[in-house]
Amino acid sequence: MADIKTTYMGIKLETPILVAASSISSYIDRIKDAEKAGAGALVIRSLFEEQILFEALRMEEELSVGSESFPEALSYFPEIKHGDASEHLMWIEKTRAEVKIPLIASLNAVNPGSWTKYAKQLEETGVDALELNIYAVVTNIDKTSAEVEQSMYETVESVLSEVKIPVSVKLSPFYTATANVASQLDKRGVRGLVLFNRFLQPDIDTQNETLINEMTFSSSSEIRLPLRWVALLYKRIKADLALNTGVHSGVDVAKALLAGASVVQSASALLQNGTPYLSTMLRELEGWMDEHSYKNLDDFRGKMSQSEVDDPFAFERAQYVKLLLGQK
Repeated sequence: MADIKTTYMGIKLETPILVAASSISSYIDRIKDAEKAGAGALVIRSLFEEQILFEALRMEEELSVGSESFPEALSYFPEIKHGDASEHLMWIEKTRAEVKIPLIASLNAVNPGSWTKYAKQLEETGVDALELNIYAVVTNIDKTSAEVEQSMYETVESVLSEVKIPVSVKLSPFYTATANVASQLDKRGVRGLVLFNRFLQPDIDTQNETLINEMTFSSSSEIRLPLRWVALLYKRIKADLALNTGVHSGVDVAKALLAGASVVQSASALLQNGTPYLSTMLRELEGWMDEHSYKNLDDFRGKMSQSEVDDPFAFERAQYVKLLLGQK
C-alpha cells in the first residue's frame, strides 16, 4: 500500500489533500465527513474584514432607527457594541474541539492594522497555521504594480511579526512578475504559497441588463495555470507549494505532486460530489502510485517540474510559439 503522508509548512499530514476554504467549514458534520474521508487538513472559510465592517454598520443603522423620537428613553438601555469577529472565532474554537485534523485559518483584511489584529486573534483559537487570502481588485488607476506588491509585503511582514504559527499566502495569478513576488514572500519567511486564488467574476444578463453574481465551480481544465507555476517555482523557493483550483480527481492530485506541490487544495469537487468524495480521490491517487510502483510521495514529487524535465522551456513562452507555428 502506498504511503501518502506528507508535510506542509512543517505540519505533518496524513494525506496531501486539503479542503480549501469554502462553505464546507461552516458545518461541523461536513468537517467530520472530510476528516473521516481522509482530508490532510482543512482551511476554515475566510474571516473577511469587509463583512465585519458591513455588519457593524448595519447594526448601527438599525439601532439608530427612531432614536430621536423619544430622547428621554435613551438612558434606559446600556451601550450596545458589535461583536466584531467573535462569532467567527468562537466557531473555529468549536471546530478545533470537535476534530483532530490540522486546521488552517484564513484571513482577508482591508486596513493595515486589522491584518495583525485578526491574525493574532485567529492564532489564539488553536489553529495550526494561517493562510493570508490576498484578495484585492485594484481599481485606482494611479496605483502602480510596485505599490500593490509593496503593500502586500508590508502586510505579510506585520503578520509574521505578530504570530508564531506558520503563515502561507494565497496569491493572485495576475502579478506581472509572479516568480519575483513568490521569491520576495519566501525571503520574508512565508512557509507556504497557495497557487492560486480563484476570483469569481460578475456576468451580464443581456435580457434584463443586470449584473449576475453567482458561485461557479472550477473544472479540471483550470489546473493548468497553477500547475505551470508550481512546476516553475519548485526548488527555486523554500516555501511549500499548495496547488489550488482544478483539483477534481486523484489524477489531478498526482499531476500537482509531479509538478512539485507539497499539497493540493480542493473545494469544488467536494461541493459537487459530497465531502466523502475525497476518499475516492485518495483511492485514485493510491491506485496511480501502485501502478507506477511509487511507494511514497517523495518518490515522484517534482519529477515533472521545470528543473527535472528534459525540455525546461515547455513551461515557458517557447512552447507557446512552437504550438502556434504548428497550427494549420
